Amino acid sequence: MTSLGGQFSAKRLGDSPFSIRTEVLGGLESRGVLRKISDMLEIIMKRIDTLSKMSNSSESHRLEELSSALHRFQPVGLVERIQAIAQNVSDMAIRMEQILKKTNIPARGESIIYVWVARTEHFLVWMRARWTSDPCYSFYGVDGSDCSFLIYLSEVEWFCPPLAWRNQSSHPTTSSLPKRQAYFRSDLSLLLERVGSGKESLSFMRRRMRRLAAQWAAAARRLDERLRSQYRVQKRILVHVGFLTEESGDVFSPKVLKGGPLGEMVQWADILTTLHVLGHNLKISLSVKELQGSLGVPPGRGSCPLIGPLPFDLIYTDYHGLQQMKQHMGLSFRQHRCHIRVIDTFGTEPAYNNEEYATLHGYRTNWGYWNLNCKQYMTMFPHTPDNSFMGFVTEELNQTERFNIKRDKVNNMAVVYGKEASMWKGEEKLLTILHRYMDIHGTVYYEAQRPPEVPAFVRNHGLLPQQELQQLLRKAKLFLGFGFPYEGPAPLEAIANGCVFLQPKFSPPHSSLNHEFFRGKPTSREVSSQHPYTEQYIGKPHVITVDFNNSQEFETAVQDILKEKVEPFIPYEYTCEGMLERVNAYIQHQVRRSWPGNPPSPFLQLPNSTALIWAPNITAPACWPPLSGLRLFLSPEASSCVKTCQDAGLICEPSYFPFINSMEAFNGLNAQCESLEAEKNHVFPAVHVDRRECFQQKEPLLFSCAGVSAKHQRLCPCRDYLYGQVALCRDCL
Repeated sequence: MTSLGGQFSAKRLGDSPFSIRTEVLGGLESRGVLRKISDMLEIIMKRIDTLSKMSNSSESHRLEELSSALHRFQPVGLVERIQAIAQNVSDMAIRMEQILKKTNIPARGESIIYVWVARTEHFLVWMRARWTSDPCYSFYGVDGSDCSFLIYLSEVEWFCPPLAWRNQSSHPTTSSLPKRQAYFRSDLSLLLERVGSGKESLSFMRRRMRRLAAQWAAAARRLDERLRSQYRVQKRILVHVGFLTEESGDVFSPKVLKGGPLGEMVQWADILTTLHVLGHNLKISLSVKELQGSLGVPPGRGSCPLIGPLPFDLIYTDYHGLQQMKQHMGLSFRQHRCHIRVIDTFGTEPAYNNEEYATLHGYRTNWGYWNLNCKQYMTMFPHTPDNSFMGFVTEELNQTERFNIKRDKVNNMAVVYGKEASMWKGEEKLLTILHRYMDIHGTVYYEAQRPPEVPAFVRNHGLLPQQELQQLLRKAKLFLGFGFPYEGPAPLEAIANGCVFLQPKFSPPHSSLNHEFFRGKPTSREVSSQHPYTEQYIGKPHVITVDFNNSQEFETAVQDILKEKVEPFIPYEYTCEGMLERVNAYIQHQVRRSWPGNPPSPFLQLPNSTALIWAPNITAPACWPPLSGLRLFLSPEASSCVKTCQDAGLICEPSYFPFINSMEAFNGLNAQCESLEAEKNHVFPAVHVDRRECFQQKEPLLFSCAGVSAKHQRLCPCRDYLYGQVALCRDCL
């Protein structure tokens, strides 16, 4: 089960000159140079319309400063390229010279203006040659005339200053629209109608929604009672399920009836239900055409940006949908990407997320590289705190069902985790050992005959509908995993129905460095077992993790399980109420906030501890989770902040990194810095162990809980968490 598998191509945006990418100069350094030059020129262009009012002193001085800065950014050959373009300046250059003569701008100021004029002329040349290449230009009124080009460049792309003879009107923003209160919903009929039908994948999701409707309604009532005093803003939310679109191949729908990966559809069904029950204004998109219509993007290949506000506060999608949005939103994607939440099964770590850093340091994959805040990636399990844990729901049992399970459990009955025959291959030895003690049942899909990988002594039921699978699990004592699939919903369902989950330990742990399945995924996470979440957060007696290469250890585990009496169990964060609580907290509190700077000595050492806290007498800036939960540690060598915080019974909190990226933090932890530098590295802030050099983080997108370095001790910001709800701190609600 993975939404990162398959052959999805990570094709990037097309050939519009307005995106100013590496095609101009090529090479990594040139890309950074062009970004800086482009930003500089944007500032200059906004001032062009005021040139005639400039004085010879102050404004000329500012232009000279900008010119000086621009010269510092110029690589070898760039000046010659700009000069070559500038030679083609025609009527516009003449008009600009007239302005320059009136204002007596010094020569260095003239060179900057010529750069701007050259850039404008370059865009006009491109528009003349290519304006018919994408229908979006005609959509915005481009008709082939220079006048229409200038209007487009100034009012749609904003690469030229506003034209004085045009009426200027500002578009409303999302913040200017009236806010409404969100109220919990218990009726799912509107949601079921919006999900629609026509695909087996959608039918699967609708069946799940109906089956859990009563549980969602009860959970909503309980959470509403707890949050009654809180005002919740209703958000306008677009949900674009990219992996189900025909444009992405929709490889999942045909496999629904053949035992294919259903974990993604389980999670998406629960996400849709959560957003609906929380009372938000929901729009569902299942095709690129629907996506374009919902976003209001012009027709064509994505060469033109959106104008006006984005019609949604939040957009939930996956990696397939993210790529589709990038292609069709064009230049607007960067402007609006803070609204996006990416459902990402296995997670994306900061080193893979920052495009420039990933490319320079060998972390570039077909995924990742989107330069998002890593909290915008939302995972199926709480893999790394760098991402947000979205999760899904496991069906809860009522008292009658719990009584029936206790009465009907068959002590010597085992069910194998694996709906595809390939998952059973090579496991005959372990199955033979298990068969000495238990009757073995399987749910392997097959068409014409019994799969040869399944031994004759196994009773194979074929692929079962969800309710029949539930009944099978309620009778079984043991649920056995062979190592694949990784981290799916099924083990939680089995544990919720009173089974013990027996799974293999991986030694060494599986990762992108040693296992083909994880290769290319944007994470260096080491997977210690088939289902690390159940191993770490649930554990014995519900979960037993042993070395399956040791036959004696495996057999002993089976014998011990036969003696155990285990009650059904569901972690709170995988209940309907737990998911509603968590997602509601994200929607209401996860907003972008800027850090105004470090106050003097904001840290205080806890008594009888090496940890630092935020000093109570220092006003804490607005932050979520609140800084009252901060516990700051210096990690051991070669330890991630995930493990450092975990060893202290806490959770690493990446939102705190900007607040501890300071000399005060190093001093408070007695780091004994002999020097202090700011660099881009996914393990900073940190101390070099041998040289006592301290390093601050220069790139906020690289703040990482997951990063590890054998040469550094890391500054690790930790927090507490609610029992059964690891994503939230005690003061987060």
